[in-house]
Parts: sequence; C-alpha cells; structure tokens
Amino acid sequence: MSETIGFDEFLKVDIRVGTIVEAEVFEKARKPAIKMRINFGPDIGVKKSSAQVRVHYSPEDLVGRQIAAVVNFPPRQIADFMSEVLVLGFPDAQGAVVLIEPERKVPDGGRMH
Repeated sequence: MSETIGFDEFLKVDIRVGTIVEAEVFEKARKPAIKMRINFGPDIGVKKSSAQVRVHYSPEDLVGRQIAAVVNFPPRQIADFMSEVLVLGFPDAQGAVVLIEPERKVPDGGRMH
C-alpha cells in the first residue's frame, strides 16, 4: 500500500502531454533505453528524456506518439545525456514499461487533471 498524500502535494507534480519528435537507441545507457526529444508545446518547448522502453518500442514506433511525462523534476545525467523530463509508464506482466498515452490526440503541453 502506498503512502497517503494531500491533494496540494499531488498538484506539485506537473504531468504534461507531449509528442515525441525524435527518438534513437541510447547506446551508452547501462540498461536498454531510448533517447527522445518531446515537444510539450509553446510554453514548455522541446525537452529531452531517456526511457527504458526498448522491450515494446523502437525509435521508429515512438516518433509522432503522444506520451505523459513529469516536467518539473530536476534534470538527471544518464551517461553523456541530460534527461530533462520523466516519461511515465506502467509495467506489463513481465515488468517491461508500457507508456502512458492519451486515448485521442490532445494539445501538446496539456496538464493532467
């Protein structure tokens, strides 16, 4: 069971939708990963992320997809790459990440409600 938080604490986590505009295999990552550039619209712009999603996705599969990400965590250095946002997903039955995507197209940069 997870720890209970207040609604005000939840609102501090800024989860936005963005469209993946570039993706490539991240060769220098310790675990199989993909580097992405994600467009979060005019207010946030394009941000970089690395995600361990290679079980279900190839770079070609990802370009053009909308995904959910936390945009207000501090950047994190992964090998020679600075990851600026945390892409969100759930584990499948084997533990591989399945990305969170809106069921239909929405404007990039929209905040989760």
